[in-house]
Amino acid sequence: MRPCWRTYLLGALCLVGTNGCALLIPWLLKLAVEGLRSPGQATRSPDWYGGVIIGAALVQGVIRIFSRTKLLHAARRIEFAIREDLFAKLLSLDMPYFSGERTGDLMSRFANDLTNIRMLLGFGVLNVINTVVIYGAALVLMANIDVTLTVLAVAPFPLMILVVKGLTRRMYHCSRRAQEELAKLSSQAEENVSAAVVVRAYRREAAAVNAFRRASLDYFASNMAMARLRGLMLPLMAATSALGTLVVLFVGGSRVIEGILTLGDFVAFSGYLAMLVWPTVIFGWILNLIQRGGASMARLNEIFDARSLVADPEAPAPIAAIRGEIELRGLRFSYNGGEVLRGVSLRVQAGKRVGIVGGVGSGKTTLVRLLARLYPVGDGQLFIDGTDINQIPLEVLRRGVGFVPQESFLFSRTIGENIACGRDGATEHEVMEAARLASLDGDLARFPRGLATVVGERGVTLSGGQRQRVAIARALLRNPSVLVLDDPLSAVDARTEEEILRSLAGYYGDRTVVIISHRLSAVRTCDVIVLLKDGVIAEQGSHDELVARGGAYAALWHEQQLRDEIAGFREDGVEKEGEKGALQTENAVL
Repeated sequence: MRPCWRTYLLGALCLVGTNGCALLIPWLLKLAVEGLRSPGQATRSPDWYGGVIIGAALVQGVIRIFSRTKLLHAARRIEFAIREDLFAKLLSLDMPYFSGERTGDLMSRFANDLTNIRMLLGFGVLNVINTVVIYGAALVLMANIDVTLTVLAVAPFPLMILVVKGLTRRMYHCSRRAQEELAKLSSQAEENVSAAVVVRAYRREAAAVNAFRRASLDYFASNMAMARLRGLMLPLMAATSALGTLVVLFVGGSRVIEGILTLGDFVAFSGYLAMLVWPTVIFGWILNLIQRGGASMARLNEIFDARSLVADPEAPAPIAAIRGEIELRGLRFSYNGGEVLRGVSLRVQAGKRVGIVGGVGSGKTTLVRLLARLYPVGDGQLFIDGTDINQIPLEVLRRGVGFVPQESFLFSRTIGENIACGRDGATEHEVMEAARLASLDGDLARFPRGLATVVGERGVTLSGGQRQRVAIARALLRNPSVLVLDDPLSAVDARTEEEILRSLAGYYGDRTVVIISHRLSAVRTCDVIVLLKDGVIAEQGSHDELVARGGAYAALWHEQQLRDEIAGFREDGVEKEGEKGALQTENAVL
């Protein structure tokens, strides 16, 4: 709020002005009534007072427009600033944070929680200032008329404040629970929309609807609890004001009859008391806004207070670029309490190609993610060009490492834009060249709009193999010193895989290449092949050395060869069966 203090100050001054006009009207009514009762003693005619009252009402309306505009616009600007900071903060957090958060929950904080804060800083602040000004000025003017009557009129208010204080404490917890239930509801909706294919393929529509209904009922129950508290608070405040009005009518009327108060004083006093009714009623709504805004700000602060485990070093090494020499020294890594890597040691010279193979859960993907420092790495365990990876600036490291993840994510934009996001300022020719190296040019030729083809949500309009090749092209466009390919060809057939590998072979040059693949043919030409098993290196060497050794790698190689031969026999059988069927058809025709 600090940068908007001038706007808030101007809005507050406008509120003082509009309330000043409002407070002037009951006093003018007092003078008009007294003038009607004693025409000879009046200094002004009733018509004059009527004209001044109309003028004060018009001025009040004009100033009110400016007061609301200033304060509500300030709230909008603050909401904009918080949203910008929140998004920047999210992008600064690392993979461990996002692994424990739900997308729907984060989106709910951007939408609903920010709205609650805007309402608090806009309408909430406006009504707080308005209530303070009205109460302060009205009570002074009422006391100036009759102190005893003022005390009697506001006597029920302290009791109301005590009751409201207990209700607001409960409202905070109900509001926090309602926001959390809404986050669950949003997350469930987002997941089911994203996984619509899976839901329909497995006929889980009814189960998804039932699960959503349960989450919706929980959210409904939380909001009903809030509504019950609000429903109790507003009548309580209205009853307090009504009780004060009843006291004024009884006691004030008696004083007018006794001659202690003039009729004009009674009219003015009643007018000021009536002005306190709306601020008293709206006070409950303000408290509701405060509780909802406080609960929402607490949820946003959970993001702002989050700390990334992967951060730039305090004293970074003076490195402008990396060459690509990689060394692991007893690398260990644990995830969710389980040790994934258990002392991996490996040295890869710059410009060499290393293939990593192994069974599911052996630690392959974790290892390459640590090379890109997507997860925190212990000091003295991973070195690039002889420098501890924790001492390399993240900008230098990420610029030098091109990472193609196992699950290729595409933005809902064109193919060209998805490739070009790998490097700022890339030309169309460079994007097309990267697509050619990834063997995507043939597919682009079949698309009516080529690189301008929109891929849809998460690339849904492309096949799995096409998405992987777009991701590969994105990494190649970056022109990295270290290229990390985490099983990037799993969704393409063997023939396409060979084409892509041939194209990439000419691109590798003096770059360090790390390839993970479940197909051993993809790593066969690597300088070094590492077989991981249970988080340790079981075997290491070239393809020929490992096959000649007759160990686990050799067994995997022979198994895949046997599968390829069986698949070849099946294809031959289909062709021969097709030839036999054609011959039978020809004989039948003859």
